[in-house]
Amino acid sequence: MNGNDLVLTFAPGLETFLPQGRPTLTAHADGVSTLGHLVESLGVPLTEVGGLSRDGAAVPVSAIPEGGEHIAVAPVDRPQRVPGAPLRFLLDVHLGTLARRLRLLGVDAAYQQEDPGDQALATRSADERRVLLSHDRGLLRRREPWAGAYVYSHRPEEQLADVLGRFRPHLRPWTRCTACNGILRPARGEDVADRVEGGTRATYDVYAECPDCGHVYWRGAHHGGLARVVAEALRTVGQDEGRDRDRDRDRGPDAGTAPGPGPDGPDAGTEAPA
Repeated sequence: MNGNDLVLTFAPGLETFLPQGRPTLTAHADGVSTLGHLVESLGVPLTEVGGLSRDGAAVPVSAIPEGGEHIAVAPVDRPQRVPGAPLRFLLDVHLGTLARRLRLLGVDAAYQQEDPGDQALATRSADERRVLLSHDRGLLRRREPWAGAYVYSHRPEEQLADVLGRFRPHLRPWTRCTACNGILRPARGEDVADRVEGGTRATYDVYAECPDCGHVYWRGAHHGGLARVVAEALRTVGQDEGRDRDRDRDRGPDAGTAPGPGPDGPDAGTEAPA
């Protein structure tokens, strides 16, 4: 290493982004590039960096190294606090199942099946103050998003556990439409008779509907599997569903809580989380 080089040591977990997974690398200090730029040039999005220290002292990502320093790169804190707005998410086109599972849990999760493009996603994240979730490091390196996070796994159950463990959002299961993200409201059988099959109408008398897209929900054959997803998520964030359900019931129907049913299978008009 010459006098214009610096050593960067990355915390465990960040080696995912590094060449050959090596946690310690050298970089050239050109007197112009910031530490943030150097970290990203090595492959690590700044969304995954919780802090930098230079020779043991904390420094901002805007600091310009002179060479000869040792830089330690820390991961984001867990749970990660996102200041300035209610916690809301925006997911890229590859994360449809994760979006539906977040909605099942009552988390505001915007998602489009048709890819709107990186610029549109980045702009929407900024305009609506949403945390952008993506597998795309290039997208997360853009400057426009309000906040972002890399989704490490390709398995939906691991993705969900990672997002919940990282951000610890408040969960309100069964209150959002898994198809469009709208807020569900209670519905009577006669209100939804034109949208459910006769056998369903004869079997169930408690429903919820989405006023935005018209999807209807009831506690059907798939409810057990979905309830297990909900129970595991509540354990992950350390939250009790019963206490919140009682609170919402006391507040009345305007609380947006469906009267028991959860997103079901194809008969409910939406794809249930796998």
